[in-house]
Order: sequence, then structure tokens, then C-alpha cells
Amino acid sequence: MTDSPEQQRHVVVRRLRTAITRLPHWWPLPVSVLIGTASGLAYSALAPDRYEATSYAMAVAEAETDPSAALGYAQSYGRLSTSDATLSYAQGAAGEPVRELRSHVRSETSPDSPMIAVTGTSEDRRKAADIANAVIEAVIVSSGHVSKDTGVKLIKFSHAMTPEQPVSPSVPLGGAVGAASGGLLGGLVLLVRPRRAGRPVAAQVPGPTAGGDNVAQEDRELVR
Repeated sequence: MTDSPEQQRHVVVRRLRTAITRLPHWWPLPVSVLIGTASGLAYSALAPDRYEATSYAMAVAEAETDPSAALGYAQSYGRLSTSDATLSYAQGAAGEPVRELRSHVRSETSPDSPMIAVTGTSEDRRKAADIANAVIEAVIVSSGHVSKDTGVKLIKFSHAMTPEQPVSPSVPLGGAVGAASGGLLGGLVLLVRPRRAGRPVAAQVPGPTAGGDNVAQEDRELVR
């Protein structure tokens, strides 16, 4: 007589639980490393190449303006580089709508120099340079509209060139990063998972020995 599907399912689950309980307690660590390595290799091999290009602008104080003001305005213009107003102005030259352009551009400033770096990213190397140049031009034009009031203007310092090499991780690097991430995750699992309870060991209590009553009687007589 064959078992029902429900009974077969219970048998399979019971066997899996038995197999898991027989594994060493550190088994999640190598499994996590293997999964992380495979994921990193697959991502590096299948993900499309990404290119980055960076253009630079510098804030310059005019004759009657304190030179230290250029540093503060550089920080402000750096934050405005990714604003909707700037991206709306740059979308025509960049060849992308504002929604997509927002995720393909980033800006950086330095606390020590009045420099603005705008980086464009794209799967097309030429478009990456076009994005960076379009956004930096938009920031420069915007700063020119208020330069008479601020006493600070932006000038282009460096033009973004078409990148030759992608910035995407190579296959060995992706595998190494995946293995490290998997090892870290496996280590965390070992730390938080409950430890297996060992079998209780019965405490051995020595029983009364031969002549034990006589010894106890002698001890009581000595105490008296």
C-alpha cells in the first residue's frame, strides 16, 4: 500500500531535518561563500559595461569679492548640479530626459578648493562624456546669470573626455567581492543562530558505600 502525497511530503521533510541536524554547526559559512562567489561571477559576466566621464569647473571670485567666498559658492553650485532646474537645462545636450539623467549624474566638491566635479555614467562611453559636459555647462550658465549679485562666477576647468575603459568590476573582482560578502553573511548567521542543545549528562551521585553507616556513627561520636 503506497503512502499518500501528504505522508510522502512529511517523510521528505523529516529526512531533510535529519540530514541538516547531522551537518556540522559551521555549514552555513561555506555555503554562503559559494553562493556569494557564484552571484558575484554571474553579475560580473552578465552585467553590461558602465563608463564614467568627469568634467570640472572652478568658482572664481571677482575683483571686489572676498576670495574665500568662492569656496562657499562652489559648495552651493555643486549641490545645484543635480537639481531639476539644472538637469532640465542640460537634458537636450545630454540626450536623456530628466528622470533618467538624474540617475546618471553625480557631483562632488572639495572642502579645500573651489572645484566642482560632475561625473556622467552610461553604458555608452560617448554619452557618459556628453552627460558630464552638458551638466557642467548648465551649471556654468546658471552661475553666470547671478554673477553680478554674488561676485563669483564659474569657469570650465576641464572638459570630459570619452573614457576608454569601463568602470564595471571584472569577473575575478566580482567573484572576490561576492565571496567576501557571502563569508560575512555566513559569519553573521553563525553568530545569531541558536546553538544546538547537547544531550543532558546525568550527574553521578556517589551512593552509600559498605560500612558507610559505621563511619558516620564514628564521626558523630568524635564530634561529641
